[in-house]
Amino acid sequence: MASSSDFTIPSKIKAWVYAELGNPNDVLELVSDVRVPEIKEDQVLVKVVAAALNIIDAKRARGFLKDDDSPPPIVPGYDVAGVVVKVGDQVKKFKVGDEVYGDINEISLVRPKQHGTLAEYTAVEERLLALKPKNLSFAEAASLPLVIETAYEGLERTHFSPGKSILVLGGAGGIGSLVIQLAKQVFGASRVAATSSTGKLDLLRSLGADLAIDYTKENFEDLPEKFDVVYDAIGQSERAIHGVKEGGSVVTVGGPVTPPAFKFHVTSKGSILEKLNPFLESQIIKPVLDPKGTFPFSRVLEAISHLETGRPAGKIVIYPIP
Repeated sequence: MASSSDFTIPSKIKAWVYAELGNPNDVLELVSDVRVPEIKEDQVLVKVVAAALNIIDAKRARGFLKDDDSPPPIVPGYDVAGVVVKVGDQVKKFKVGDEVYGDINEISLVRPKQHGTLAEYTAVEERLLALKPKNLSFAEAASLPLVIETAYEGLERTHFSPGKSILVLGGAGGIGSLVIQLAKQVFGASRVAATSSTGKLDLLRSLGADLAIDYTKENFEDLPEKFDVVYDAIGQSERAIHGVKEGGSVVTVGGPVTPPAFKFHVTSKGSILEKLNPFLESQIIKPVLDPKGTFPFSRVLEAISHLETGRPAGKIVIYPIP
């Protein structure tokens, strides 16, 4: 039997839900009688303390995944940070009371869970979670999983290694801000260049960029310098390929793909978070939260509207929940 001790789990909880596809502002509503998800043998039940938004949440509501999605009604949300309140029979890594974080959808675009993280409780497979770094708040931890795993997997897929140079398109965004840090601090990049708008150039430099390029004033394609790897975090691979050296790699996470660029969609793995936890706990890698800060649970629609402007610097987090 699944075990829980000190936590009283309610029968009905609050969650953001949409029953039909459309503009999130029209279809998403806060409901207070959602059932707590049942956990399977390999899952834990997490009391959600914070959840981050990702652009996939908005696209999913609009029908971007409709051929491969779970059926509505859907509680959106990929990223979670919270406390384990119940564990399945086969769970070995976690116990009730552990503070954890992770991306609850193993394969990002195929059958993401019907019950996501914009709820008071969510069920997650043990293998997708890691212990929350002790020095991070729940809001900071929630901001990380999907973007840090995407940044890391993309660098791995380009066979990035010490001494290589990299250009990051969209360096101030959720993924780009972590690509800069991981490339420099974990993978040993010799040189990191990144693009952003004028107001975010200082952020790029603070994250470790050696060259901060203002895309409103110059085109990176015109630079005489070319890079071993271009990490396109904005979905413009047709431009990205002009920044790479002969024989280099271009990885993109969105939009149509222009060869030799390649695209991937992240696979959620708690093991990657475990590998990166020491870098987070020593503050070598830092979460980047949008200057608008966190939005309370009641203001999810406002937070999604801000996300869909495409202008946030870093991540948008929903905290506290509820």
